[in-house]
Amino acid sequence: MGVYLPRHETMQVLVTSLPADFTLLQVTPELETGGAEQTTLDVAHAVIAAGGRALVAARGGRMVARLEADGGRLAQMPVQSKNPLVMLGNAARLTDLIRKEGVDLVHARSRAPAFSALWAAQAAKVPFIATYHGVYNAKSGLKRWYNAVMTRGDLVIANSEFTRDHVIAEHGIAPEKVVAIPRGIDLRRFEPGMVAPARVEALRTAWNVDPSERRMKVLLAGRLTRWKGQALLIEAAARLQIEGLGDKILFLLAGDDQGRTEYRAELEAAIRAAGLQDTVRLVGHCDDMPAAYLLADLAVAPSLEPEAFGRTAVEPQVMGRPVIAAAHGATRETVVPGETGWLAAPRDAEALAEALKQALSIGAAGRAAMGEAARLRAKRLYSVDAMCEAYLAVYARVLEARQKDGSKA
Repeated sequence: MGVYLPRHETMQVLVTSLPADFTLLQVTPELETGGAEQTTLDVAHAVIAAGGRALVAARGGRMVARLEADGGRLAQMPVQSKNPLVMLGNAARLTDLIRKEGVDLVHARSRAPAFSALWAAQAAKVPFIATYHGVYNAKSGLKRWYNAVMTRGDLVIANSEFTRDHVIAEHGIAPEKVVAIPRGIDLRRFEPGMVAPARVEALRTAWNVDPSERRMKVLLAGRLTRWKGQALLIEAAARLQIEGLGDKILFLLAGDDQGRTEYRAELEAAIRAAGLQDTVRLVGHCDDMPAAYLLADLAVAPSLEPEAFGRTAVEPQVMGRPVIAAAHGATRETVVPGETGWLAAPRDAEALAEALKQALSIGAAGRAAMGEAARLRAKRLYSVDAMCEAYLAVYARVLEARQKDGSKA
């Protein structure tokens, strides 16, 4: 029986199934929190569910308990270190682990651990792959060499087509050696029907949003850092205020400043200067994003720099909310203009304001219809199940290639 490897919406590639006794070793700096760490756990769970074994080499972290609860195992070692001597020691430890546990494939998820993982995989003569979870900048030849460790194995996984294009252009490797697998969204957590009304009401109270509020509620979710575009959104709100639309939209900016008090103060000053105190609210950190998206009518993701994937443009769509996003990076893949949302020229407050006016003009019914289209598409393309199926298919593809030629594919 085969499994399918999705490459994009309209093409699928059939590859050979994984062996029944498949053992995967993932190597990641730590299991604290974050998208790469969550993906590590999701893939480990999928391997175990398919009848295989899942090992993770990492320093440790709060997510270890979840790994072990799923039946995975932690091999604790300082793989997060960039010290060359420690990295050599890690390579030796990983080589021993691969041989002792009969590991079939090694998968690295960060650059520093990738060196040790690559050396160990080569020593043990097992396949090695790596995932580009973001676009790594390189301003020198040395940094480009450092980043390129992620491309020295059998295959590279990129978390979007945007990242894939970057990897191919940056490192000059063959396109067939790079596969795009978008990050998966947990559809059990991000499921409108699973969010109790009390959770939405709790946020409504915390954010001082009156139950009778008629304004279009626009949510920007993201830590308070300049490149996430909060200042740009405030500028767009000021433009709408001047046009007499200030009483039509309520902007909710959810995110922690993480110590960036100067930037937060700058945002607050901009809000006061434009007279937007009743229009734009900094509501702080939010632990219940599914409820936050249900409270909102629309989400915005106006990042100033391209997002490698951009979950804040995908999660609201899964929750049935249309999105306005900056037209660069992976959001050009995740948002379909006119169907699931709008794309606005990056760093352009006027373009962002225009997109907001379009969202306002179609009314609640129009936004609901667009949100439903967004939900169906996002669930099909960006579920954890789809992501894991694609990962397992990559593993099968690499193993099959090794078997065919008896050497590195």
